[in-house]
Amino acid sequence: MIPSTDNAHFAPPAPPSLALGVIGNCAFSALIDARARVVWCCLPRFDGDPVFNALLDTSDQASAFGIEIENFSHARQCYEANTAVLRTELFDTRGQSLEITDFAPRFYRRSRVFKPMMLVRRVRPLQGAPRMRVLLDVRYDWGRAKPMITQGSNHLRYVGDALTLRLNTDASLSHILSRQPFLLTREHHFLLGADESLSDGIADTARLFEQETVSYWRRWSQRLHIPLEWQEAVIRAAITLKLSLFEDTGAIVAAMTTSIPEAPHSGRTWDYRFCWLRDAFFVVRALNSLSEVGTLEEYLRWLGNVVVQADGGHIQPLYGIGLERELPETLQSHLGGYRSMGPVRVGNQAQEHFQHDVYGNVVLGAAQAFHDRRLLHRAGAAEFLRLEAVGEQAVRRYDQPDAGMWELRTRARVHTSSALMCWAACDRLGKIALELNQAERARYWQGQAAVMRERILRESWSDTRQAFAESFGGSDLDASALLMIEVGFIDPSDPRFAATLAALEKHLCDGPYMRRYEAPDDFGKPETAFNICTFWRIDALARIGRKDEARAIFETMLAARNHVGLLSEDTHPVTGEMWGNFPQTYSMVGIINAAVRLSKPWDTQV
Repeated sequence: MIPSTDNAHFAPPAPPSLALGVIGNCAFSALIDARARVVWCCLPRFDGDPVFNALLDTSDQASAFGIEIENFSHARQCYEANTAVLRTELFDTRGQSLEITDFAPRFYRRSRVFKPMMLVRRVRPLQGAPRMRVLLDVRYDWGRAKPMITQGSNHLRYVGDALTLRLNTDASLSHILSRQPFLLTREHHFLLGADESLSDGIADTARLFEQETVSYWRRWSQRLHIPLEWQEAVIRAAITLKLSLFEDTGAIVAAMTTSIPEAPHSGRTWDYRFCWLRDAFFVVRALNSLSEVGTLEEYLRWLGNVVVQADGGHIQPLYGIGLERELPETLQSHLGGYRSMGPVRVGNQAQEHFQHDVYGNVVLGAAQAFHDRRLLHRAGAAEFLRLEAVGEQAVRRYDQPDAGMWELRTRARVHTSSALMCWAACDRLGKIALELNQAERARYWQGQAAVMRERILRESWSDTRQAFAESFGGSDLDASALLMIEVGFIDPSDPRFAATLAALEKHLCDGPYMRRYEAPDDFGKPETAFNICTFWRIDALARIGRKDEARAIFETMLAARNHVGLLSEDTHPVTGEMWGNFPQTYSMVGIINAAVRLSKPWDTQV
């Protein structure tokens, strides 16, 4: 419990929500609520132990890093433009205020990217001399273990069995340890990270790191090729996708959280802090559309290791960010979960699944490396030979039952989306062979793609529904059929695609929002809209000439973002509330793709 101190009045913590900002540096990330409370941060990397877990634990034992103002009135929060630096202003009832600047250092030093495991918080008075207090609770082992705290002259150490964190600060250590409020009359700095001494002064280090980090992100954003319209939304989405890269290996996490339910009290709680090949492909494709190929090159390192590790055999739909194959799913029953809606899961059973669309996602993710002359390391004959082994898996598996892209745990079918992506693998291998002047291999892969295409068109079409169904010989509808135009399988003007879109709009849409599928799954019928499906609909509408409708739905999705421009996985069609893991890369991809597709061209304005 928080002890009372004299006659101080501090507001209780804000209830858990996804009104969060994210900071990070491509090594770790932290989620910060609208009152500047760090409620989620896993260390030493995305899939690590949450040293701050208040997002999933509302008990008295929840861990967080709060900086509070006495007599709280209201708050404002925004990003420094074109950066991953978050600023929060807290106001009291007397008109006094303070500003908290949060970031994870990332900039170039000694010809390489400097990205320490460090959360930097700078606090300064804006109006008057408000009283504030620091509430810093570190926990280890998913909240089970309290650290031993030791004190130095200007630092506190939080000692655990597997990790020790050090807080370097120029604030009073006594006030921090006692949670005593104090007047804020000057800047204070808090640098929480590895158990290492600073080479320079605390204030000087914090100011320098902020200056260099702001400069890094502004230069990075400056190089993006962005559409004319919705520029701020696109830049924020691009930065968020970049923050989802684990640069050490090149993996891209699907989201930074675990166990945020897809819908209230649904039990649909999953751990997304891993690299799905499907999601990662769409991330690099979206960033490539903005001419940001650095993330692609990092991801290709990771993807190449996956392909070599598979050696022509089964490829999992996801791996750990360090290429871990085993991700056993366990329950943290001592944690209540987001808004007490558990269970809290660590690990993901989907690593055991057979999802045959993965072979298409591998080839699609790697294909640009054979064609793009900007890349520092273009792919060639050796890489093509390894990808051909992936293609052979696609040939063998495209018409075999699997769990599908939605990872159904108790039902296997020959899913149209899986067959479609296997077709895409063969189609792209044929194009790569032509680029490499291997005519015989091009004919082989073109032939395989033609056979697959004919069968998909025949067996996934449902005369009953007058639409492409979710499985061969099936009749249920699935939004993933919209990917047929995304990967170039069918022309948007084809009457069969138009009929499919019409059927999906009739049966899967709640106003502007689109659900994934209509058939009940392991947990019943989906309640919330899946954001990426709504964005697929926007793309389809734009491609068939219904751009006004597409723009209107896109504006609805932009309004569904939180106060700093971020989206989770799902949106409730009635309340408009965000659900699912956060921030969801798939959803941020949709913002970029829709803006690029719908924006007026630059030459109409400049």
